[in-house]
Amino acid sequence: MNKALNSQSAQVASVQAASSAKVDWRKKMSDNVAYGLLVYTGLQIFVTMHEIQGTSASILPLFVLVVLVAAIIPLFRQFERRWEALTDEQAHNMAYKAAFRRDQIRVWLLAAILPLVITGVYRGLSMLF
Repeated sequence: MNKALNSQSAQVASVQAASSAKVDWRKKMSDNVAYGLLVYTGLQIFVTMHEIQGTSASILPLFVLVVLVAAIIPLFRQFERRWEALTDEQAHNMAYKAAFRRDQIRVWLLAAILPLVITGVYRGLSMLF
């Protein structure tokens, strides 16, 4: 009986070790940041630029787009830098799952909501002036 329990617990431990070895939090966060930047830039182009483009015939809207995209890169890079500092052992530790999920949600909320907020602020300011 002890032999069966020991072999079963060894199998469970090996399955847990194999599943945690597959996860590399550094790579996963790097992927999330890269895709988040793509989504942010796409939304910025299609949402904000659509709003700005109709009001001006100058190159200013394109300059604004470059500035808005360049301004968000350091913020997203901060998320990635936090995870790059992990050791190899920490990068595969499942104890970091909750922290990873928290940062992942923040990256995607920023990527999805910030262009809409910027457009709303621009629209509100343009109505005032």
